[in-house]
Amino acid sequence: METNVIKGKPVADKITENLIDEVESLKNKGINPNLAIVRVGENPDDMSYERGAMNRCAKIGIDVKNIILKSDVSEEDYINAIEDLNNDKSINGILCLRPLPKHIDENRVKYAIDAEKDVDCFNPINSAKLFEGDTGGYAPCTPEAVMKILKHYNVELSGKRAVVLGRSLIVGKPVSMMLMGENATVTVCHSKTENLSDEAKKADVLIAAIGRAKMVDNSYVKEGATVIDVGINVDECGNLCGDVDTESVLGIASMVTPVPAGVGSVTTSVLAEHVIRACKKQNNI
Repeated sequence: METNVIKGKPVADKITENLIDEVESLKNKGINPNLAIVRVGENPDDMSYERGAMNRCAKIGIDVKNIILKSDVSEEDYINAIEDLNNDKSINGILCLRPLPKHIDENRVKYAIDAEKDVDCFNPINSAKLFEGDTGGYAPCTPEAVMKILKHYNVELSGKRAVVLGRSLIVGKPVSMMLMGENATVTVCHSKTENLSDEAKKADVLIAAIGRAKMVDNSYVKEGATVIDVGINVDECGNLCGDVDTESVLGIASMVTPVPAGVGSVTTSVLAEHVIRACKKQNNI
């Protein structure tokens, strides 16, 4: 079997193209969509994602305000910065780069961000909407990017067996709910799952989001399965890689996303889409 390596760029480009037109229409009405990105310290992963988000927003015409706080910022000062953005009518979306430093309690911060500006599903109100199937909220950007890729490449989900490796609130749990929303039969696996490879091998659609470099090899993949790799790891040679050993599944999977150039490249487009949705909602459009 020939495996189709399905890249994120065509998906991101299509979303971006549609958003450029939407922003132009908003600007003709005197409305400028604006995203605030809140970063603590100089974490390289945060800075990389921040650059990617800024570049995507620049292409689309979304303004970006960067709030950069010192690594030792107090919890109170962090929350005050969020509340200032909540009250700033020029800001439509707020992205808090996470994880936050250990001295800041995310369980407290997540209630501080205005759910109407929470474009990456930090506030529990948006999490609840996702789990209820209420499309009026904002799903986490990465799981939504997974769904956009599956839709773009016409992967059938209704009635199919999907297996999700990983149960985090950032990817595993939300993507499982979204897959169920498309009528897939979903199994969520994790580090304590017995016979993990056997469970994975039952999947028509396998989502790898477990955070272990190249763990998923050909023993995890059923012939003809679609494999979506959400992992971002560094291998023993210092190269970026996913949770899937891509070379190992070639010739077995029907489709597989690469790392890099897969899911990650779609995530910032979804973020931009959420900012524009928030902007339109806040302006009663």
